[in-house]
Amino acid sequence: MIDAFLIAYTRLLVDHPEDISVEITGIDEGLDEITIFANSEDVGKLIGRQGRMINSIKTVISGCKAKYGKNYRLNVKPIA
Repeated sequence: MIDAFLIAYTRLLVDHPEDISVEITGIDEGLDEITIFANSEDVGKLIGRQGRMINSIKTVISGCKAKYGKNYRLNVKPIA
C-alpha cells in the first residue's frame, strides 16, 4: 500500500519517472525503512528546498502509522 502510493506520488514530482523505485526493509517489529531510489538529477526535487518536500511525504506516511501500527524511516538515494 505505502510503496504503491510512494511510487505514484513521486513519479509526479520528477523528470525521470521511469527511474523511481521503492524498497521497504523491516528494521524490527515496529519500524520499517523505506528507501526511494531515483535518478540522481531528481533526488534534489524529492528532498525539496530546506527538506520541505520530503517532510511533506513523511507527514503523509505518518498517517499510515495509525492504520498499520508501524513507524517509518524514509530515505532518498540516487540509482547506482
